[in-house]
Formats: sequence, C-alpha cells, structure tokens
Amino acid sequence: MKVVAFNGSPRKSWNTATLLNQALEGAASQGAETELIHLYDYSYKGCISCFACKLIGGKSYGRCAVDDELKPILRRIVASVTI
Repeated sequence: MKVVAFNGSPRKSWNTATLLNQALEGAASQGAETELIHLYDYSYKGCISCFACKLIGGKSYGRCAVDDELKPILRRIVASVTI
C-alpha cells in the first residue's frame, strides 16, 4: 500500500507538516510506503475551467489538460490507485 500526504501550507515544518509526518509514520509502521508532497514546491494554476477533462472521447477526457508541474503528481496518484 502507498500513502501520499499533501501539505498545502507554505510552512514545511510547522503544524500541518508535523501532523502529516506523524500520520505517515503511523502508516509506515504498518508497512505502507509513504510520501509527503509539499505543494508550495510546485508551480501550478489549478482548474481553469477549460472542461477538456469532461469532453467524452476527447484527448484529455478524465484527466487534467493543463500542462504544469502538478501533472506528474496527478499521474502518480492515478498510477497508485489503478488496480
């Protein structure tokens, strides 16, 4: 099992990060592979409402069409949950 935590705070070692790290330690103690991602390390825009992800049969159906630094992270998330 893989557990990924996302820190949306700009502070990498304060309360949110501390809680996330403790949760990841608990998961690791049960055998999980863990990863902490600090979102402030990446340059991304967020949803721009282009609706490319919603066009059935479209090139980007089901995934974000915006090409930014968040795209590889989104791919890793999809890969980790694909059975």
